[in-house]
Amino acid sequence: MNTYLVALATFFATVGVADIPFIFAALTKDDTAAQRFGVAVRGVVIATCILLIFGVLGEGILMLFGITIPALRTAGGILLLLIAIDMVFARHSGATGPTTEEEVEARRREDISVFPLAMPLLAGPGAISAVILLTAGTGYNADFFIIMAALVTIMGLAWVTLLLAIPIQRLLGITGLAVVSRVVGILLAALAVQFLFDGIRTSGLLPELAA
Repeated sequence: MNTYLVALATFFATVGVADIPFIFAALTKDDTAAQRFGVAVRGVVIATCILLIFGVLGEGILMLFGITIPALRTAGGILLLLIAIDMVFARHSGATGPTTEEEVEARRREDISVFPLAMPLLAGPGAISAVILLTAGTGYNADFFIIMAALVTIMGLAWVTLLLAIPIQRLLGITGLAVVSRVVGILLAALAVQFLFDGIRTSGLLPELAA
């Protein structure tokens, strides 16, 4: 259960569930409900497949480039910490969603399900790093499948959020979503620091910590 909750909180923050209502509502404001439904389904399915692929092949990718698990944990901790800081201070970065330039390009497209919805809005750099970080070293054991279950849960939540984007936007408003984002950001910051501690401890750079 602890593994599931940690993965759930990490994916909630890095997938950018709290940011989705405003961005999706803005990009699909001229679409019908049926069109938004189709875009949401395609975007979530594509993003889920991308993240699942990185979850399955992540350790092989690390071996290919000669990246150690401690190095990944340390780098991932730094990246997640930066995302958490942005969330706490209600700032926007390209780690959990599209940049301003990407949003401008997206408005010119008829179908946004692949870009920017699937990537980078849902399966962005933060989410990809998180899934590799969480699954690395699990060896496809029970923890691996628990992490994958947490990922599917968050993607399901993201799909529901997309379908309810406009009502959520009206209900919570900018202030409400900012509060949710800040609370999750604080939790993510603590998880990021823990990843940093684990990476440094297992790297062998500081023998006294490893002991």
